[in-house]
Amino acid sequence: MHAFDPADPGFLADPYPAYAALRAAGPVHDHPGLGVPVAVTHAACSAVLRDRGLGRIWSDAEPAAELAAFNLLHRNSLLEREGEPHTRLRRLVASAFGRGHTERLAPLVRARAGALVDGLVDRIRDGAPADLVELVAAPLPVAVIADLLGVPEDRRAPLREWSDAIVRMYEPDPGDEGRRAAEQASADFTALLRVLVDERRSGRGVPATGGPGPDLITDLLAVRDAGSSSVRLDEDELVGTAVLLLMAGHEATVNVVGNGVHALLRHPDQWRRLLDDPELVGTAVEELIRFDAPLQLFERTAVVDTTVAGHPVPAGSRIATLLGAAGRDPAVFGADADHLDIGRSPNPHLGFGAGVHYCLGAPLARLEIAEVLRALRERLPDAALDGEPVRRPRFVMRGWSELRLTAAVSR
Repeated sequence: MHAFDPADPGFLADPYPAYAALRAAGPVHDHPGLGVPVAVTHAACSAVLRDRGLGRIWSDAEPAAELAAFNLLHRNSLLEREGEPHTRLRRLVASAFGRGHTERLAPLVRARAGALVDGLVDRIRDGAPADLVELVAAPLPVAVIADLLGVPEDRRAPLREWSDAIVRMYEPDPGDEGRRAAEQASADFTALLRVLVDERRSGRGVPATGGPGPDLITDLLAVRDAGSSSVRLDEDELVGTAVLLLMAGHEATVNVVGNGVHALLRHPDQWRRLLDDPELVGTAVEELIRFDAPLQLFERTAVVDTTVAGHPVPAGSRIATLLGAAGRDPAVFGADADHLDIGRSPNPHLGFGAGVHYCLGAPLARLEIAEVLRALRERLPDAALDGEPVRRPRFVMRGWSELRLTAAVSR
């Protein structure tokens, strides 16, 4: 077993050699440090994501009392539902989410991405390096999800901090301080969303949504109130859905933008390809998700006894997918799987999941990443890294806490 330490700074800097060693040794391995077997090949990871015998078994006895608010969100998430409850919830949420929200937000996403990149360029033009994470990658998805949900401007300030605190709970060891922060963030976010739901229901405080049509909370309320009580979306599910959209939308976009721009600038031939051919933006988005996955690990629990690539997974036990390892599997991506190729097609990465848990927000995330790339190639073609970036000391959510850029900017 080629074990790795998810807290080792060397592994966090570059986990891909360790993943290659695991893939060479077999598709699934027990990992004593993580306490779960890990699937490492694309085929095995895909099987975990698609196997209906693998899901989540929620027990009301499982949550610690001190994490009541976090666990209310957790157990009402689409990711934590299986079988008929998942089918019902996903159908209802998809019905609301599918009402043209991505199309409605497209001009606003383009404008927001352009304005944020303009701010980055202005900072550089004034003679100082500028942090892509602080100025572009982090604020964009929070603003877009807030636009989607219709959160008023004067209530948006804590959203990024709340998201960061909550997702830290998915690391192997968030620590006592991390648990306290996640519980407080969950309670605060839940309180805000219940206020917004009450305002929408009563017709008070309806926000300007940046385009035609209602915000997603209004559409979710319409779904909640439709049909018989047995097929409705209840308020806890509505709140859990909204929080999941913020967490997933924020973490995916901020880390793909950071990881992706870093990869492009470390591979100047690929950055030049993008500068020369704007039509490559679409395939570049997919390749950046594959090449340095923003979500490295995703767990499932066996609902019934099952096997993955010959590895037994008894009912009630867990198994994890190493999505970063799947994205570099030469059996799927060829001998150049470790190389960045922004024109790669087809590109069947698993960055948005697979099967019944495929990410509902994938079109919106793709739109945000694409608009950042378009703005950067147009406004900052001479972009270059300034010094060494600072990595977030996390394994599951892989990204940078600081990525400074510089360039010879002139107008």
